[in-house]
Amino acid sequence: MRVLVIEDEQKVAAFIKSGLEQHGYEVDLAYDGQLGEQFATSKPYEVVLLDVVIPMMNGIEVCRRIKQRRPEIPILMLTALGTTSDKVIGFEAGADDYLVKPFEFEELLARIKALTKRGKLGNATSSALMLRVGELTLDLDKKLGERCGQTIFLTAKEFDLLEYFMRNKGRVISKSELAEHVWDINFDTGTNVVEVYINILRKKIDRDFDSKLLHTRIGLGYILQDES
Repeated sequence: MRVLVIEDEQKVAAFIKSGLEQHGYEVDLAYDGQLGEQFATSKPYEVVLLDVVIPMMNGIEVCRRIKQRRPEIPILMLTALGTTSDKVIGFEAGADDYLVKPFEFEELLARIKALTKRGKLGNATSSALMLRVGELTLDLDKKLGERCGQTIFLTAKEFDLLEYFMRNKGRVISKSELAEHVWDINFDTGTNVVEVYINILRKKIDRDFDSKLLHTRIGLGYILQDES
C-alpha cells in the first residue's frame, strides 16, 4: 500500500515514514504544498497524510485541489490546529479524517486502516442502488446525494455517514454507534468528530430546505427521518 506524507517538519515526516515502512507501507514524502499536490495528482496512493501548516501552499488548499482531481483518495489531516472551527474548515475542504498532534503512532495506523478499509468495501459492494428518505436520495454508484433536484457533493466520510443514517432511517443512533460503524474507532468522549460531521452534513442536506431530515435526540443521539 502506497502512502503520501505531506509534512514540512522533516523529523516528523521521517518518523512517520519509518514507522509506516516497518508495517509494510510504501511511503513518499513531500515537504511543501505544491510538491504534495503534484505527487498526489500524478501517482497512485491509497491515502494521503497532510499537515495544515506547510510552505508554498497551505494544507487546506492542497486538500481542496487534490479532492477536485482525485476525489477517491482518502485524506487524513495531521495538525496541531485542533479546534472545532479548524476541523470544520478541513472537513469542508474535503478531508476524510483529522488527527491532532501530538498523537500515538498506533492511533495513526488505526485511522489509516479505517480509511483504506472503507474505501475497499465501498468499491467491492458498489451496485446500482439508490437510497431514499423523503425527498433526499443517495446514489451509491455515483457517490452523490440529491434533494429536490439539487446535487449534494459529499466527501468520502460524509458519504459514509449519510449512507449509515439512510440505511438506518427512522432509528435513533448514538454517537458511540456512529464512531464505531462510520469511523471504525471506539467512541472517546474527548473528541467531537461526530458532532463536527453532523453539523457539516446538516448544512448540506437540510440548510437550504424548509423541512429538516436530520434531528437530534438530546442525550440519545441522532435520527434521520422525514417528518413532513
